[in-house]
Amino acid sequence: MAAEPFVRVQTEDFDLQTEIDRLTNGRHDIGAVVTFSGLCRDEGGTLGALELEHYPGMAEAEISRIAMLAIERFELRGLTAIHRYGKIAPGENIVLVIAAASHRQAAFDGANFVMDFLKTSAPFWKKEHTKGGKEGDWVSAKDADDDAQAKWADKE
Repeated sequence: MAAEPFVRVQTEDFDLQTEIDRLTNGRHDIGAVVTFSGLCRDEGGTLGALELEHYPGMAEAEISRIAMLAIERFELRGLTAIHRYGKIAPGENIVLVIAAASHRQAAFDGANFVMDFLKTSAPFWKKEHTKGGKEGDWVSAKDADDDAQAKWADKE
């Protein structure tokens, strides 16, 4: 029986250790846990906040779909995916992916797979706000993100 992914889209911050403990507590079939925590960065020292918007309901459904693909493809024992929305200041958490597997390579691949698909497939939009309070532009998708997702098609 496949593991059931734990998916949340929320405004509140998350605690990495709490989420690892929730996923692994009492489990003896897990030999590897890989985490990815994405932070809001301030490239150039001008960012006051990054505003993330999402399509409620659809964002959770798409993340769950991606998570199930990863669980099945890499035989993960568990997977957590948390994505924040709202205004997020530089240095704050944006996204957390935890992949648990029997062996390390599956956990690494599972976490990487989920992040590559989150960047391109989940319905989130980002807008930059400057330190002076000025509303900035919407952030465009990057070709590198599409390339990262495309690499998984070669490994079917």
